[in-house]
Amino acid sequence: MLSDIDKENLMVGYKQTIRAINDGQASRVFLAEECEDKIRLTVENAAAEHGTEVVYVRTMRELGSMCGIEVGASCAVVLN
Repeated sequence: MLSDIDKENLMVGYKQTIRAINDGQASRVFLAEECEDKIRLTVENAAAEHGTEVVYVRTMRELGSMCGIEVGASCAVVLN
């Protein structure tokens, strides 16, 4: 799901994801389906408002692994 180029432009975490979307710097957002509703809804709404693609990943652990970290992640963003 993540190419080497995407990994170079990847930021992991809720605050970083929301900031990148709102600043128009996000080309794609990865969102764990099992994350808290508040996080999921906020990211989905921001992405919809700015026309950013959302890619869903089944678990937070799977998303963390995709991002190269050893803990789970609720969301991550690929920067333009």
